[in-house]
Amino acid sequence: MSTAREDLSPGVRRISLDAGGGSLSALLCTPSGGPPRATVVAVHGAGMSAGYFDSQALPDFSLLTLGARLGYTVVAVDRPGYGRSAAAHPEGRTIAEQAAALAAAVGDFGARHPTGAGVFLLAHSFGGKVALLTAADHAPTDLLGIEISGCGHRYAPDAFTGTGASRGGRRNWGPLRLYPPSTFTTCASIVAPVPPREQADIVRWPEVFRAAAGRVRVPVRFTFAEHEPWWRFDRDALAELRSRLTAAPRVHIDRQPEAGHNISLGYAARAYHLRCLGFFEDCLVRGTVTHPPLDSDGDQELKAVTA
Repeated sequence: MSTAREDLSPGVRRISLDAGGGSLSALLCTPSGGPPRATVVAVHGAGMSAGYFDSQALPDFSLLTLGARLGYTVVAVDRPGYGRSAAAHPEGRTIAEQAAALAAAVGDFGARHPTGAGVFLLAHSFGGKVALLTAADHAPTDLLGIEISGCGHRYAPDAFTGTGASRGGRRNWGPLRLYPPSTFTTCASIVAPVPPREQADIVRWPEVFRAAAGRVRVPVRFTFAEHEPWWRFDRDALAELRSRLTAAPRVHIDRQPEAGHNISLGYAARAYHLRCLGFFEDCLVRGTVTHPPLDSDGDQELKAVTA
């Protein structure tokens, strides 16, 4: 008999998705007031599971319930090698294989559930790599934008030395003071082993990113925690990150204060999730509002206001 915790936030339920030849488990929360404005597909990082986005440490930490209250359907997917698919893929799957599976799962969800104006991907850490590759090579036709935290394109110099990933706290979490004390008991059910094939793909990410970044054609937002041990986010690194995303209509880069790598489990969770949903709102507005052509004076005025 399983001893895993079954705690979920009110309104969150478990579902299965067809990922093209196999099933993926997921958590789903839908708005109660009618059809969704849009759908957020949340993709967890390495060594976690979909429950990362439904933290039980404190009220209002859950992305799923917050998104649903604001009119979004939120579905958090267990990536291949996690959750229900762990038995079928004990060695895990590569980034490229996971991207194809995620796209298939998103397509299956859209075929069976209303998605509103379209789909946003919200991804953390290794999940950010999968989301970017999905957008580059398997983008759903209604993909509206991507939000990524805990993932850049250049690793910090000491990321793999034992000082970067464990600096200041539990593994790669960052300073423990950034998390409620209850986090480390309530999150026991969402921590999972990192599959070997996924582990092997981690060091290859910089070259994979360079090859794929130019094929991402939707707005992208990157968030770096103030205490992020894995990635470079200095001025030069961020300038290069932007420059690689040549086809993305907009690239936003933000920093989340008082946050460690696992932002959605820390005290900054609600603030971060609201910023993500604000970015998605902006994408929706830009997608539905058309502006008449501006003369040169009007164009300069608009630039001054939005600068």
